[in-house]
Amino acid sequence: MMKPNLIAAAEIDRLDTWAKYSAPMCGSCISSCCTLPVEVKIKDLIRIGIVDEFERGDPPKNIAKRLQKEGIVERYNQKSEIFTLQRMSNNDCLYLDRKSRLCTIYEKRPDTCRNHPKIGPRPGYCAYKPKEVEREKNSRHIERF
Repeated sequence: MMKPNLIAAAEIDRLDTWAKYSAPMCGSCISSCCTLPVEVKIKDLIRIGIVDEFERGDPPKNIAKRLQKEGIVERYNQKSEIFTLQRMSNNDCLYLDRKSRLCTIYEKRPDTCRNHPKIGPRPGYCAYKPKEVEREKNSRHIERF
């Protein structure tokens, strides 16, 4: 009987490398899901606190323009009325703390994040990357200098 190959870390763009999700994985992961694009609706923007409730009646296109200027929204799809949150230069979500790798708006996080990995690119799976793998990669990078 052949043992299945274990994948130490998923590649974010290769869904076939993603691991079957289980809740304990989150505690030992580098928050790789928080490097995926985050699509949000107007209600998410209100919950986060970057859009006021009274703006709900404004044209979403105008809200998108304001948020793009502020560096909060990367793009807006007028047909679906979905905003995509801007990411930092390393692809981390704007709301991910760089040191702790925890969400800074967890209680107010968007529905996309609340429902991950039940919905998303590969439902029931996540781009799990254990913290140890990231440390090993960084130490190998440091050793080369």
